[in-house]
Amino acid sequence: MKKMILFVAAWCCLSMHAQKKWTLDECINYAMENNLTLKSSKLKQQSAQEEVMLSKAALLPTLSANTKQGVGYSPWDNTGADKVYYDGSYGVNAQWTVWNGNQNTNTVKKNKLAADKSELATDETANSLQEQITKLYIQILYLSEAIDVNRQSLETSKKNEERGQQMLEVGKMSKADLAQLTSQRIASEYSVVESETQLAKYKLQLKQALDLEAGTEFDVAIPITTDQQALADIPSLYSVYEAAMAHRPEIKSALLDIESSNLQMKIAKAGSLPTVTINGGVGTSTNSLSSLAWGTQMKNNVDLTASVAVTVPIFDGRKTKTAVNKARIAQEQAQVDYDTEQHDLYCTIEELWLDAINNQQKFRSASASVESEQESYNLLSEQFNLGLKNIVELMTGKDKLLTAQQNKLQSKYTTILSQQLLIFYQNGTIKI
Repeated sequence: MKKMILFVAAWCCLSMHAQKKWTLDECINYAMENNLTLKSSKLKQQSAQEEVMLSKAALLPTLSANTKQGVGYSPWDNTGADKVYYDGSYGVNAQWTVWNGNQNTNTVKKNKLAADKSELATDETANSLQEQITKLYIQILYLSEAIDVNRQSLETSKKNEERGQQMLEVGKMSKADLAQLTSQRIASEYSVVESETQLAKYKLQLKQALDLEAGTEFDVAIPITTDQQALADIPSLYSVYEAAMAHRPEIKSALLDIESSNLQMKIAKAGSLPTVTINGGVGTSTNSLSSLAWGTQMKNNVDLTASVAVTVPIFDGRKTKTAVNKARIAQEQAQVDYDTEQHDLYCTIEELWLDAINNQQKFRSASASVESEQESYNLLSEQFNLGLKNIVELMTGKDKLLTAQQNKLQSKYTTILSQQLLIFYQNGTIKI
């Protein structure tokens, strides 16, 4: 009995897990933690931080220890000394680049900018992923409601066909007319299947965007969306653009590229400046041919060295001049890239804003059209029952009503999508 209870409890838990439906927030939050592309971007960010640490370490002196142990053989030595002898050397050396035209310090700054840019690249990937998920999610909401509309249309087609069958039996309708009603019912059934297929396709795309584990059940929670959401105020174009310019990662990244190109110019120009390095070392050696003890040799042979080296470039095969010219080109390219990012951002926001404005107007018009076509179809249906309208007029009225309903749905969800993306560009949040 206990085993049966445990089995039922486990089955219920599995059923509840399988029936979990994901909200938009849950989809986005999961993707921010588990999407593979985003994970890869974060790893690149860590790698960029390691480059910063490496360049900082280059500011410090280097220290190395070395030893060499050797054996020699003097076959024709007649002095009576050992023909086979051993020697060894031991040393510690240090080197420090005191000044190289600030190449090392500017390299640290440049690598810090690269690390910041890598972080912004992660933010860009996250933003792109959120936009993709939002578009898929709203498309799913649209198709879910479109299925309901198509099913209602199918029910109407079935009722018309049943009514036509009854009229055929009493001699008020021909078989040809009934065949047209049957054809319309079949077409309505196809529309339902087609919209259900599209819905399944978009759910699959959303699941793949989340990078869910294989075998994970997935479905989408369908929130209640009202007409008022589509009629909500649309923020002004310039307010969205100004806000986006202040926080969008692609704009910040382009600014970092300009700053980085300026540092690269300083690094390139430093190639014509002297380099000052300090070297120091301590070493000693031993040899088995010596009559002194090993410890005594280690002490007596100690050698301390110190030096300051100044390297002045005179002719470097045009390396410095080429580096400076390429850095200048990079500066100009960075400015062009920044201007391009500004332009692309404005165009994207302007397109979203126009879509929101135009589709909101379409939605108002489509809403009125649905009411008008519904009243018209109801009247046509009554007149058809009385024999005042023919089958073609009835079918035409039904098709017009369905078209008006579909236009209303499409404009509604297109407006909601454009509104949400405008808000996302404005303050970085998405909420449905």
